[in-house]
Amino acid sequence: MADSAKYTPRLRAAYDNNIRPALKEEFGYKSDMQIPRLDKIVLNIGAGKASVKDSKKAKSAQEDLSTIAGQHAVVTRAKKSIAGFRVREDMPMGAKVTLRGARMYEFLDRLITVAMPRIRDFRGVSAKSFDGRGNYALGIKEHIVFPEIDFDKVDENWGMDVAISTTAKTDAEAKALLKHFNMPFNS
Repeated sequence: MADSAKYTPRLRAAYDNNIRPALKEEFGYKSDMQIPRLDKIVLNIGAGKASVKDSKKAKSAQEDLSTIAGQHAVVTRAKKSIAGFRVREDMPMGAKVTLRGARMYEFLDRLITVAMPRIRDFRGVSAKSFDGRGNYALGIKEHIVFPEIDFDKVDENWGMDVAISTTAKTDAEAKALLKHFNMPFNS
């Protein structure tokens, strides 16, 4: 990436120039501060059963997630022991990373324009995955849809959760914001 003072991600420029005015007109906001915007994107890979058998799997998930996000991911650990699942307290269970600012817009751009079209039998994402407060969550079954991941070096396919937090007050506002970002909703 270029110098952060001069560099503006493509989706951020589109938001500033086109999406903000469109949302202001669509919802009749009086102040620019009322217009919904992206707050953060949280990516999570749960290594699950694989990490119970081999603790290096969580490290592998962390490396893959760091490659996808372009930012260091942290290993998530079990909060308490659960004998039925053979999980001990503080055992590595997966990895997560929180994206904000330019990296958040870059990731969303790659997710929508590159990764989602590479998903097999892709028919769009569910429009029902909003939480009631303007946040959206989706799951990706294979992390190898991202071009940063080398197929030959992958030892295991990870599922991945993507949680998109917005400043929208309602699901309708958040859906309109994501639609303007060309999120491929199936309904």
